[in-house]
Order: sequence, then structure tokens, then C-alpha cells
Amino acid sequence: MKNRYALVIPLLFTLIRPASAQVIANRDPKIADLVDQVSADSLRAHVDGLVSFGTRSTLSDTKSSKQGIGAARRWILGKFNHYAKSSGGRLTATIDTWTLPADGRRVDVPTEMGNVIATLKGTDPTDKRVFLVQGHLDSRVTGVMNRTAVAPGANDDGSGTAAVIELCRVMSKAGFPATIVFAAVSGEEQGLLGAEHLAEQYLKNNVNMEALLNNDIMGSNHSNETNIIDNTRLRVFSEGLPGNLMKDTTGRIAQIRQFGNENDGKARTLARYVKEIGERYVDNLEIMLIYRNDRYLRGGDHTPFVQRGFAAVRLTEMNENYNHQHQDLRTENGIEYGDYAKFMDFDYLRKNTAVNLATLANLAKAPAMPQAVTIEVRNLTNSTTLYWKAPATGNVKGYYVLMRETSWPVWQKKFFTTKLGMTMPYSKDNYYFAVQAVSEDGNESLPVLPVPNLR
Repeated sequence: MKNRYALVIPLLFTLIRPASAQVIANRDPKIADLVDQVSADSLRAHVDGLVSFGTRSTLSDTKSSKQGIGAARRWILGKFNHYAKSSGGRLTATIDTWTLPADGRRVDVPTEMGNVIATLKGTDPTDKRVFLVQGHLDSRVTGVMNRTAVAPGANDDGSGTAAVIELCRVMSKAGFPATIVFAAVSGEEQGLLGAEHLAEQYLKNNVNMEALLNNDIMGSNHSNETNIIDNTRLRVFSEGLPGNLMKDTTGRIAQIRQFGNENDGKARTLARYVKEIGERYVDNLEIMLIYRNDRYLRGGDHTPFVQRGFAAVRLTEMNENYNHQHQDLRTENGIEYGDYAKFMDFDYLRKNTAVNLATLANLAKAPAMPQAVTIEVRNLTNSTTLYWKAPATGNVKGYYVLMRETSWPVWQKKFFTTKLGMTMPYSKDNYYFAVQAVSEDGNESLPVLPVPNLR
């Protein structure tokens, strides 16, 4: 292979030639062990605990110890604090509360809000990266303003909240260089209110949040109407362009249009990463990349983060059952309506939770992303040259240069090097490229697409 490359690379380029093209990476045994600890029975217990509060409507009782969203928040906090005992002091938990004024829309009176947050501090004090996973703890029935009716919310979004609790249970016993935050947010059904609050906090405080995995409606395998039963596929929704692009004054829009990078924003890059890592560690599950931010007529708690320029995606079951979402509890024409746990598939939820764990663990164990990644475009060549700088933190074994055809949805080849640049016998006009930093254990950072070197 080296000889073949030597024939096509001009002597002008002095960078190391590609040593190998790798498509499949081995599983990190430490991550594989954590994945194996995710339990369907544990997830079922978390969902049952959430359902036991009757309703978790954002507008429901906040003072009772047994009913309403206040009791549910304190129960989740108790779970997080219990797991903190096994974390060696690295896990801390709190309820971030604030009062939301009436908005004349879906909040009719001033309302006590609260996001339950557990933070697993990274082991490397120089590593400022944060990785966030969340679900929304509130539930609803048909009428979004109905604060008293029983609203089990087992799947929407007890499933996502249970996943967050389970991830905290398993991951709090391990150590990662970067920080991982587990969040059960409120107010999703009233308009993404808790996520909006958290995203704005992250933006104002300049939190280096590199990736958000939002889990919402992820535990049922059986659709209504089409009656598809399938627990082997998981959807990941992602936006192609940066969510804050309309506010851009740096010329990014023109550059994206000129070089055809409409499909490679932060969210879309993260979605590809979730697919690769999730399928690496979770058997019998295909991750389907959905090229839109969310579904028609619906919204999710990743959106406030996307709108502020963070990398954020939504994980959702493949086939939704609308008889069991946003429904008053009833039976009509032989159809039972309502979001009960009995309609869920907890082994499917286990697999979907494990995708989150593998992705978070691989990210938090990896070095930070390479810096100043550029592609040489000042000369007309049939080869491609990339340059980059070492990441700010992390022990780096080397780098992967990723490559895919412009019409291909995922990365097709990985070339490994220990240098800070590479020349490849592939035309930059015909392929997309990106660079990842790789740890000694083989954990890859998020890919960074190159910026054209026009000087």
C-alpha cells in the first residue's frame, strides 16, 4: 500500500502516508463491561417508580410526598444521591429550581420548576469537556393543562428518564477524564421549558458541552395503525446545519454553501458518531439516522441546545404508538388508550439505554477533539492533504482521518497516523474528510471537519 501511495503523492508533500484504512474498531473491554451492566429489570423498576406518582404534569402538586411532579423530582434526586455513595465523591446531585411566571399559553399560574441534575466530575482536572444526557420527567394526558388526571407517562417520557437514572447508576461507579451530566428536566410538555432553562445556563456560563443525547419515547416496539413490532431499530434525529446559523456574521453560510457541507453540522456529526459507537457495542440493534431535527408536529428537549449552537440529537423508538401518548386513560372501540408500562418492551429499552452508555463512555474516555483542522485547497491536485494541531487535553495515541463519498451517509474509511497531518491519494473534490483524536485504549473523539486553507 505504501508503494501505491508513493506513486500518486507529489514530492511536494512531506507528511506521512496513510498506514492503514480501518473500518471496524474493537470494543473497549471497560466500556463493554459497563454496557453489560445495564439491566432491563432495573429500568422497569425506575419506570414503575415514576408511574407511582400518579401524574407528573409540570402544573401538578409540588408539595406532596406521594403525588405529583414535586415528589417525582425528589425521588429521582434520592436515586442520584444513593448512587453518589459509590462514586468516590465524584457524583453530586441537586434540583435546580426556579419560578416560571404564567405565559398565557401552557403555564396559567406562576409555577415552581425543577430540573434534577447529577454531575459525575471528570478525573482529569484539566479536562473541561462536558457530555450531557437527558430525558424529561413530566407527563401529560390529552389536555396539556390537566394537572390532576392520572398520567402514567411510562414511555413518554418515563423511558428516557429511566434511561438517565440507569446510566447514572452504572456509570457513577466508573471514572472518566471528562465530566458527564445526567439530567431529568421538567416542562417538556408545556414547551421545552426545563431544557430551555438548562441550555441558556450552559450558554451564559460558557460550558464546554460537546454533546447532548436527548432520550424521549424510547421504550415501545409496537406501532399503532401499521402494527409493526420491531425492537431492532432505534432512530436518531439530527439537524444538518448549525442551529444558530441564522445569527452568523462570520461567513459560515457562504462557506457551507461553497464547499457543500450542508450535511455536516455538529448535530449530524454527533448522530453519525452515535450510530458507529452504538452499533459497535450493542448487539441486534440498527441505528437509523433521521435527517431532520425532529418529527412533524412534535418537539424535543434537544432543540433549545441545537438553537444555541450545541451538538445535540434526539434518540427515539423506531415505531411510535400514538394510542399510548398524550391520551386520557380509557377504552374505546376495544382499544385501550394510555401510556402504561405494560405496553413497553424493557429489553428494547435496555438496548437503547446501552447505546447512550457506549457513546457517552467512549466520548468521555477519548481525548479532546483535534484543533485547527484544515484542508489544503490552494493547489489543483488529485490528492488531499489535511493538517491539524493536537487536542487541548487527553493522552493521544494517534489520529484517524475519516473519509466518505459525498453522497454517502456515514464514514466509510479510517486512516490512522501518529503525525499532525496526512496526504491521501483521494481527490478532495470527490470525498468528505474529518479528523479524530484517538486514546491509548482506542476511544475516538468527535470528528472535526476541516476548514479550507485559502491563504
